[in-house]
Amino acid sequence: MATPRLVILISGTGSNMEALIRASAAGELDGRVVAVFSNRPDAGGLAIAAKAGIATEVINHRDFADRETFDAALAERIEAHQPDLVILAGFMRILTASFVRRFRGRLMNIHPSLLPKYPGLDTHQRAIDAGDSEAGATVHFVTEELDGGPAIVQGRVAILADDTAASLASRVLAIEHRLYPYAVQLFCSGRLTMNERGAVLDGQQLPETGVVDAQLQRVAG
Repeated sequence: MATPRLVILISGTGSNMEALIRASAAGELDGRVVAVFSNRPDAGGLAIAAKAGIATEVINHRDFADRETFDAALAERIEAHQPDLVILAGFMRILTASFVRRFRGRLMNIHPSLLPKYPGLDTHQRAIDAGDSEAGATVHFVTEELDGGPAIVQGRVAILADDTAASLASRVLAIEHRLYPYAVQLFCSGRLTMNERGAVLDGQQLPETGVVDAQLQRVAG
């Protein structure tokens, strides 16, 4: 079977992108990152990808009149790389329904909360303000609903009494860098798919929160 082709979309430093590139280089992914796209020409992750020998391309959203035309142009350039999976790694654009449908079942995102809690922004402060005992991150398939696609895997961290949004974000990010390569590898190995009911792993429908805790402990440590 051909090695799955991965395309990553970023808007900033690309730390999750870098974790995926490292995992691929280390042989921990049965997939190859073939291109990295950014909607921002100043995204720091572009230099990291280029240094790793990966093709990079900027499609600046400011050059387009609306989201629809930007997404259409982006999708065309992504398709040129024949991706098996498109990975959002800090891509700070809300994608149109037509874009999402085009890559349905092969479009993945990571969100810094325990979905379905706290979709959108300011997730860490919202968790602290709510008095939650834990926070975390969720890798999920992307659907038309913002941060509402089927969960694949979650990682959890305790919220400490003296936590700020910044300190909590730092610990959650460390979990993200382990969760994302794990989820992508599940897809690349053929174990993970998506159907109308949600995410499917090894032929079994996953629950709302994704991979169960016993499995997660072996991933997130």
